[in-house]
Amino acid sequence: MTKKIQSALISVFYKDGLDSIVKKLHELNVTIYSTGGTQQFIESLGVPCVAVESLTTYPSILGGRVKTLHPSVFGGILGRRNNETDVREMKQYKIPEIDLVIVDLYPFEETVAKTTDDAAIIEKIDVGGPSMIRGAAKNHNHVVVVGSKKEYAYLDKLLAEQNGETTLEQRRFLAAKAFEVCAHYDVAISKYFSPSNSEYFLESVPNPNSLRYGENPHQSASYYGNLNELFEKLNGKELSYNNLVDVDAAVQLIQEFSETTFAIIKHTNVCGIAVRKTLKEAWDAALAGDPESAFGGVLVCNATVDKATAEAINEIFFEVLIAPAFDADAMEILKSKKNRILLQQKKNPAYKQQFKSLLNGVLMQQNDSGNFAEWKEVGGRETTEAEKENLAFANLICKHLKSNAIALIKNKQLVGKGCGQTSRIDSLRQAIEKAKQFKFDLQGAVMASDAFFPFNDCVQIAHAEGVEAIIQPGGSIRDKDSIDYCVQHKIAMVITGMRHFKH
Repeated sequence: MTKKIQSALISVFYKDGLDSIVKKLHELNVTIYSTGGTQQFIESLGVPCVAVESLTTYPSILGGRVKTLHPSVFGGILGRRNNETDVREMKQYKIPEIDLVIVDLYPFEETVAKTTDDAAIIEKIDVGGPSMIRGAAKNHNHVVVVGSKKEYAYLDKLLAEQNGETTLEQRRFLAAKAFEVCAHYDVAISKYFSPSNSEYFLESVPNPNSLRYGENPHQSASYYGNLNELFEKLNGKELSYNNLVDVDAAVQLIQEFSETTFAIIKHTNVCGIAVRKTLKEAWDAALAGDPESAFGGVLVCNATVDKATAEAINEIFFEVLIAPAFDADAMEILKSKKNRILLQQKKNPAYKQQFKSLLNGVLMQQNDSGNFAEWKEVGGRETTEAEKENLAFANLICKHLKSNAIALIKNKQLVGKGCGQTSRIDSLRQAIEKAKQFKFDLQGAVMASDAFFPFNDCVQIAHAEGVEAIIQPGGSIRDKDSIDYCVQHKIAMVITGMRHFKH
């Protein structure tokens, strides 16, 4: 069903790109209704415009809160052209048909981002705008609706190519976009008033980006969000689904550390990490922890990448490198591979909750923030200052490994890790095997566990390999077994009271 646009109502904040539309409408002899600043803008283009007030017979009142909320406006938008009663009533009350509605919404989210002034924020809750957009979208059999500047180019193209005529399919497409705009706007307002404990799962994230594929080539995938807020991409191909998952794991990990740190991520697990005085030393130590797993990994650090570090990194294949800054000579080296992704991190992600779709719903939880709830020394001796630092470091590493997780640390370097195993003792065996594979001496090492020890077998095995200090959350009904073993053998043990499962 083709319809020709003969009248339009335009009321917008964002006018970039609107001039071309207005001029085309004028060339097509379309009657344009408008109000306020939009009316002034249209008239500045030399295009005549009818004030909305001439339809409503009321001026803009209540500080601009009421301008278009009137039957003469909404009747023209909602009137069904093929309904005899609607047509008769529109004629009776002298309500003109409105065939095109171009309206955007008060900048509510932008205002929330700029101020904490509640009164100012509430004034940016649009009432008339969403009502007109929804009305026009509902009546898309007869009306064209543009509810966002993102659709200006599409409308401009239709006007140029179809001389003001639109098909039902095109109007329905624009109506769907308009309902999305209103839905996103309402979610933003609802989250402002009810930031927690909502009766509904309310999230609306704009900016969809199609990915090459998902976790596997046969899975389609998209990413919703604006990565440019967090990173500047300096080199390389587009980030894949798996890249994004690992990049998230990497930035969540690196933000835990203030000293110069380098980490290597593979399938969201830490396979190498170290703290050192220089970044090059940190890289060398992180790589030494598991040089095999580092192949094809995601690298992350919290210091400027210099030439010496870049030369060392350049010797291996990796997918992504994330850093706060790069020296110019380092960039020249690292850009030698055109597909290698280099991200300069601007800031850390600000989200405080995590979501996961499963079964017929969504799981939501608070982020796992913090390292330990308490520091309770329960072993056969007090920890030394060096052990305290290494245990705190080890506990953070465990927090970022898939459960069941064990981390073996020596001199703030990951020397062995076990993760994703179905029993804690298997994770420990894996960690010891990794350490031995790469010739690490575990004498004097410390061990972290992401959850309690249900038996004292892990403590015994670790002790036999040279581990002298252990950190774990506690909470088992058999905690005493592990504690007693540590007391008997003069092993330091710290209970944190904070478990760090990760699935």
